[in-house]
Amino acid sequence: MEFLLILFLGKPLWMWLLFVTLVVLLLAFDLGVLNKDDHEIGVAESLKLSAMYITLGLAFSGFIWWQMDGVATAQYLTAFVAEKTLAMDNIFVIALIFGFFAIPREYQHRVLFWGILGVILLRGIMIGLGATLVEQYSWVLYIFAGFLILTGIKMLFVADKEHKIEDNGLIRFLKRRLNVTEELHGHDFFVKKPDPVTGKMVRFATPLFLALVMIEIADLVFAVDSVPAVFTITTDPYIVYTSNIFAILGLRALYFALAAILHRFAYLKYALSVLLVFIGSKIFIADAMGWEKFPPEWSLAITFAILGAGVAFSLWKTAHPAPAAPEVPQAAPRGES
Repeated sequence: MEFLLILFLGKPLWMWLLFVTLVVLLLAFDLGVLNKDDHEIGVAESLKLSAMYITLGLAFSGFIWWQMDGVATAQYLTAFVAEKTLAMDNIFVIALIFGFFAIPREYQHRVLFWGILGVILLRGIMIGLGATLVEQYSWVLYIFAGFLILTGIKMLFVADKEHKIEDNGLIRFLKRRLNVTEELHGHDFFVKKPDPVTGKMVRFATPLFLALVMIEIADLVFAVDSVPAVFTITTDPYIVYTSNIFAILGLRALYFALAAILHRFAYLKYALSVLLVFIGSKIFIADAMGWEKFPPEWSLAITFAILGAGVAFSLWKTAHPAPAAPEVPQAAPRGES
């Protein structure tokens, strides 16, 4: 059993195995018990499932406190909240993808579930590479921080612009390289059909598979922002990875409740922009103040304040939508009454 004490990315192997085992059990319970049959997930079920994941994510901070210390716990909670919030933008894109491919609600959970497996793998690779870079070259943190500040500023100017899935080159590439059916085939990602040219039975991808690929790519794009953001909060790979996965698990579960009220959070993107700028600036503020590190409890409080303000403003602004402009009556052409 001594191999369980071997350090991997700064933590004993048993701590990593414990977390991975917990995630596997959660996913098995999710798919094998709660969602073993395709069905439309309602708002109530979505909220209950999300509450379960959020409770487990917060409870895991107790394990962090037990094995590490209070500072690590504050860093974990800040990273958890920041990642969950930054991933909110991903929810908007997921809704667009499902709408573009006309994926029925009863099949959406299947796509999100299998997408989680890709997230676990891709985030692990990105965080492992990021941790290695930061350990070898500490100045990389300043590059991460500067990138976040620039990204946040850019988001302020494009927050009100809509994503256009139909213009995505990846979809055109996949349709050129793969045999793709025009219609869905239940919850299947692939089906066998006769080739229209040769008549032989060949494998076709369905729109459900294209939606899965697009969601994975979208998460990879958003991870380019969120992973550096968490590294500016803490450089501990264990805290970075566990907070990332718990946050994404809960947010994917919450998707079905949020999808119906996304319009109420239209202005949250501006709060996310400010949050990115704040997270990126912390390392420069700490240097200017002569601190070893920006106080984690301040970071957590400011993060909550920014997000709370963004949510409150969004709910207030969308509670009373602007009245539609009255139609101007068209003058009748001359000669007509």
